[in-house]
Amino acid sequence: MTDDDLSISEQKNWAAGAPAAVHALGHGTRRMGVRRMIATLRDVNQDGGFDCPGCAWPEPNDRHIAEFCENGVKALAAEATTKRCDRQFFAAHSIDELRARGEHWLGEQGRITEPMHLAPGADHYQPITWADAYELIASELRALDSPDRAAFYTSGRTSNEAAFLLQLLARTYGTNNLPDCSNMCHESSGRALNDTIGSGKGTVQLDDIESADLIVVVGQNPGTNHPRMLGTLETAKRNGAHITVINPLAEAGLRRFKNPQRWNGLVGKGTPLADDLLQIRTNGDLAFFAAVNHLLISEQAIDRQFIDEYTSGFDALAAAARDIDWATFTAATGFDPDVARSFVARVRRSDRIVVCWAMGLTQHANAVATIKEVVNFLLLRGNVGRPGAGLCPVRGHSNVQGDRTMGICEHPTEEFLDALAAEFHFEPPRHHGHDVVDTIRAMRAGDVQVLFAMGGNFATATPDTEVTLRALASCRLTVQVSTKLNSSHLYTGEQALILPTLGRTERHVVNGVEQVVTVEDSMGIVHASTGTLPPASPSLRSEVQIVCDLAERAVPGSVSAIPWSQFAGDHAAVRDRISRVVPGFERFNERVAEPNGFVLEHAARDHRRFHTETGKAQFTVNELTFATTRADELLLQTIRSHDQYNTTIYGLDDRYRGVRGGRRVVFVAQDDLDARGIAAGAMVDLLARSDDGVSREALGFRTVAYDVPRGCCAAYFPETNVLVALDSANDAGTPAYKSIPITLRPHRAAP
Repeated sequence: MTDDDLSISEQKNWAAGAPAAVHALGHGTRRMGVRRMIATLRDVNQDGGFDCPGCAWPEPNDRHIAEFCENGVKALAAEATTKRCDRQFFAAHSIDELRARGEHWLGEQGRITEPMHLAPGADHYQPITWADAYELIASELRALDSPDRAAFYTSGRTSNEAAFLLQLLARTYGTNNLPDCSNMCHESSGRALNDTIGSGKGTVQLDDIESADLIVVVGQNPGTNHPRMLGTLETAKRNGAHITVINPLAEAGLRRFKNPQRWNGLVGKGTPLADDLLQIRTNGDLAFFAAVNHLLISEQAIDRQFIDEYTSGFDALAAAARDIDWATFTAATGFDPDVARSFVARVRRSDRIVVCWAMGLTQHANAVATIKEVVNFLLLRGNVGRPGAGLCPVRGHSNVQGDRTMGICEHPTEEFLDALAAEFHFEPPRHHGHDVVDTIRAMRAGDVQVLFAMGGNFATATPDTEVTLRALASCRLTVQVSTKLNSSHLYTGEQALILPTLGRTERHVVNGVEQVVTVEDSMGIVHASTGTLPPASPSLRSEVQIVCDLAERAVPGSVSAIPWSQFAGDHAAVRDRISRVVPGFERFNERVAEPNGFVLEHAARDHRRFHTETGKAQFTVNELTFATTRADELLLQTIRSHDQYNTTIYGLDDRYRGVRGGRRVVFVAQDDLDARGIAAGAMVDLLARSDDGVSREALGFRTVAYDVPRGCCAAYFPETNVLVALDSANDAGTPAYKSIPITLRPHRAAP
C-alpha cells in the first residue's frame, strides 16, 4: 500500500518550459523510438493528420508546427508504443497476479493484439476469434429477458461515427442505457446550461478568450489537464486581459507559463498568468458567486438593456439576492467579504468577461446550482452572446462533447428520437435509461447483466470502488473495447471479453480507401482525424467495424433497414446518415473536408436566441449550500497528477507539486497536520464519513504539507475513488469526487 521510491520536494511556481519539452521527448523516445515519435508528432493536431487522443482543447486556425503539449505526447506515446500485450503475456499472467499490479504497470504492457476471452471460473484470458467473440456477446444479449438488462458505455475517445453507431445499436436493440464518461465529469455543466441558456455547450471560441478583458478560471488546473490552454491565456494576457484564478490549490501553470513553443519560453522567465489567486475553500464557489451577484445587483452594476431584452427571472433573483449573510460567505469560502468586493470592482472595469471551469466546479453535490450562479453572473452584465465574453466549460477527453452530440445519452430528446426513427425506420425506446451511477446500482441489483464498454476504464473511473467491483462481478458478461490493459479487464462479470481496437494514431484502410473519423472539440468545432501509423496488429478492428459487426448478429431484425455492413467499411456513409439526424451536421462530408473543419451553430452565442421554456436566458434562484465538516474532519478533493490523464497513469511523478516516485500522498495544510499531531511525511489512512453505514477507507498515504486552505486536502484519483459514495451523486448524476469529508488516522499496516 506504499510507494517505496516516493520523494517530496518544493512545489513549483511555473509550468512548461524546457523541462516539459525534455520530459515529453523522453517519454516519446522510450515508448515509440525516435523515428516513430517524429512521424507521430508531425501529424498530431494538424490538418490532414489525427486528433490528439488527450484533451478536447481546440486547435487554432493558424497552427504551430508543434501543436501538442507534454501530456499530449504522453497520450500519443501510450497509444503508439512499440510494446505488445499479446497472447503470451496473458498466458504468463493470471488475473490474481495482474490485480496485484498498479494501473501504471498495467498500462505499460503495451497494445493488446487480438481478442481475448476470460471463461467462467478461469484465471487466465485465452485468445478467441472475432466471430466467436461476436457470437458470445450476441447470444448473451439475445438471452436477456429485457433490453434494459444491458448497458452500453462510452468513453470520450470514441469518434463521432462510432458513437452514433453505438447509440443506434443500443436503441435498435431496445434500450437507452447509454452511460458515458460525461456522467462523471461535465454532466452538471450540461444540466445547468440547458436550463439557463437552452444548450448544454459553452458559448466561447478561442478568439473570445484572447480578446476578453477579464478571464475567470475557476475549479481548473489547465497546466496538467489542458496544457495548450495556457498558450491561449498567454495570448490573452498579451492582449491586456486580467486573469483571476479561483481554486483551492495554487497550481503552477496558472502562476507563470513558459511557452515551450517559443524560444523565450524555453530559456526566459515566461509569462505571469494569474493577476489574482483566490484560494477558496473547497466547495465555496456557489457562495462566492452568489455574493458577487448580490453586490452587482445592489450596486446596480448590471446591463439593464440586455436583461430586459434577452432574459427572464431577474426580479426573482434580485429579490432573493437583496440580503446576504457575510458570516455564511466567510464560512463557505474562507474569504473576508472584501475579497468579493475587490473582485466586483474588477468586474465593473471589465466589459468582456469569460468564465472557464472544469471538474473543480462540476463534481460537487451543489454543482448544478453553482454553475447556474456562474450563468447569473455573466447574464447580469450581458456577457453571453457577444465577442470576448461567455461561458467556457473546459471538457476533458478529446471527443466527450461529440459523443453527447451523437446521441450518447440516457435521456435523449424527443426530437432526436423522432429523427432517428424517420431515418432508420424503427421505433426507438422512449423511456429514460441508466446513467453511470444508475448502471452500477442496476448491476448491483442484478438488473443489468451485460455491460459493453467502448473504451475507458469503468472499474476505476467510477465512484465507490468496492461497490462498483462487486456490481461488475454480478454481471453475466462484461466486454471492453480497448487498446491497452487496465483494471476493467481484471474486475469482470462471470465471463469477459477484450476486443482490441485501432487507436486514433493508426491508419484504417478498407478496400483501398483510407477511412476518416471526426471529433468535436470543447468549443463545438468538428474536424477530421486520419491516422497515419500502421496498426499495432493485423487483428485490430476499428470501433466502427466492431459495433457494426456486433449489430448484425445481436439485432438481426435491423439489418434490412440499417446497412451495417456498408457502414463498417465506409465512414462517409455513416456521416451521410448523421447529417440527416443530428442538427447542425448538414452536408457533413463536404464541410468536414474543409481545412480546420466547421463550427457548429450555437443559438445563444451566435444570435442571442435561447432555446428555453421562456425563449430567453433564464436567471435562477439557487439555495446557498456548501460542504461542511466536523471538528476532526478535512474536506478531500480528488485530483490528477501531472503524469496521468483521467485513469491512465503515464508515470509516478507530479513534478509541479513536488511529488516523485509515487502516488499515495495526501496534500494537507501544515496547520491541519499540527492540530492533529501528525508530522509531514507520516503515513496515514483516509477514512470517509459514513452517512450510509458503509465503511470506506483508503490505506497507506503519505502526508505532504502543502499550500491548501485550512480544513481542506487533496489526493489523487483513482486511488481515492474508493471514498466516494455512490449516493453522493448530485441531481445531474455526477458523484461528489471533489467534496468528501474524511478523517486522518495513523496508518495501520495490513495484518
